[in-house]
Amino acid sequence: MRIDVFFADRVGIAQEVLAELARRSLDVTAVEVDPPHIYIEAPALDQAGLDALRAQLTQVGGVRTVEPVGMLPGAQRRLSLDALLASQADPIFAVDEAGCVVLANNAAIIASGLDEAGLIGSPMQDLIGNPKLLSELVDGGYHLPVCEIVINREPYMLETMPLHEAGGRVAGAVMTLHAPSRMGGRMSALQNYDAGGFEAILGSSPEIVQLKQRAARMAIVNAPLLITGETGTGKELLAHACHAGSSRSSQPFFALNCAALPESLAESELFGYAAGAFTGALRGGKPGLLELADGGTVFLDEIGEMSPYLQAKLLRFLNDGSFRRVGGDRELRMNVRIISATHRALEDMVSSGHFRQDLLFRLNVLNLHVPPLRERPGDILPLAQFFLGRACAQASRAPMRLSQAACAAMLANPWVGNIRQLQNVIFRAVTMTEGNIINVGDLELAQGATPTLPGETGDVASLEQAVADFEKTLLQRLYREFPSSRRLAKRLNTSHSAIAKRLRRYGIS
Repeated sequence: MRIDVFFADRVGIAQEVLAELARRSLDVTAVEVDPPHIYIEAPALDQAGLDALRAQLTQVGGVRTVEPVGMLPGAQRRLSLDALLASQADPIFAVDEAGCVVLANNAAIIASGLDEAGLIGSPMQDLIGNPKLLSELVDGGYHLPVCEIVINREPYMLETMPLHEAGGRVAGAVMTLHAPSRMGGRMSALQNYDAGGFEAILGSSPEIVQLKQRAARMAIVNAPLLITGETGTGKELLAHACHAGSSRSSQPFFALNCAALPESLAESELFGYAAGAFTGALRGGKPGLLELADGGTVFLDEIGEMSPYLQAKLLRFLNDGSFRRVGGDRELRMNVRIISATHRALEDMVSSGHFRQDLLFRLNVLNLHVPPLRERPGDILPLAQFFLGRACAQASRAPMRLSQAACAAMLANPWVGNIRQLQNVIFRAVTMTEGNIINVGDLELAQGATPTLPGETGDVASLEQAVADFEKTLLQRLYREFPSSRRLAKRLNTSHSAIAKRLRRYGIS
């Protein structure tokens, strides 16, 4: 049984309490003194013995109560600490002020390659293999920036937290090791927390439906994928969807825009760098996206802008999965799927000598082409309505709607910037329009993109003629996408006979 003796603190009271247990010949296996409590574990003590002991101990000056407890506080803390350490997937070491290991979780034991008996009590220096770094940690009171170390030939980012005694003296530290792959998983979760799958790709046109079906089949294939398409068509969104639909969906996803960074910076971002690789580098080096995304996917946007040197280095990684950090001499091997995208014609770049043909063969194992917005006019207005609702919410505006003329103008616009341009046009119109109806002028489209509508020119013969001209233009455009009277009638939410009559009237077939 375990008991809690609650007392008023005075000199010698603990000795008197334990003397009473000794007088009764009770085997005491644990004692914890935490004024105003004395916790005692006596396995042979039963309820009858407790009643007798309570009567005797309450006669000791200062003893208030004697009650049974389920577990001693120290044992409870140790049990909770063991459970806490065991739940952590990152290796965690507790070291004393000299740098010797006094406590380690199971992940740390596995990372060290030793058994628990061989690890506890061993100097951390033997594991790190860098005496200078450990001496800096000890001399600096374990106050050092996050740095990279190598344990059992595996790189980790080291984070230290000093342990201080009541007087402020450093009594040791807790050292946490973060593997690049675990760091990558956390970073990816933060960056891509709202990234969806194929349901995030909006559009119901035949072109988009076919694209999503083709992409879903390619997503499950563990091979490089090349996505082509004009700027603003949503290539990165499609790459996210392919990652989400693959067997790597639970692993990290990182994107690198090859056109946004100079060669040296792009190389260090993708491949990482070793300690002392260049001036200003972090202490101990830094893992690149390929290490952080181990087991996952790396998306290389605008791959056509990659320099010839990086093309060669990427080609080697695609060949066998190995690479070296910038300034490093150690071969690293990672399991990463490469998805690349470009708006340029890579075949023409190969012919002109600006892109490696062998790299194109490696990247273009699977390929998808995202059609421009002008080639799927059936998606223009649904996308506009979606962006309109989102823009109203972002701008804290009441719900707005597009006028008929504005809808016609958007259908006639070439949308050189594709979906990104459409989104920007809608957001600008919502922000600048005073009323709740967006007209043609509010869209601020190029003059050539705005169609001539009935009543806008001075050469209109009559209202009936203007309506007929507009109706004919609309039917001619939509009939290319819905080439049957029944499909077109469903698109325009009218009867089949009415559409068939108008198609005959205007000679559309």
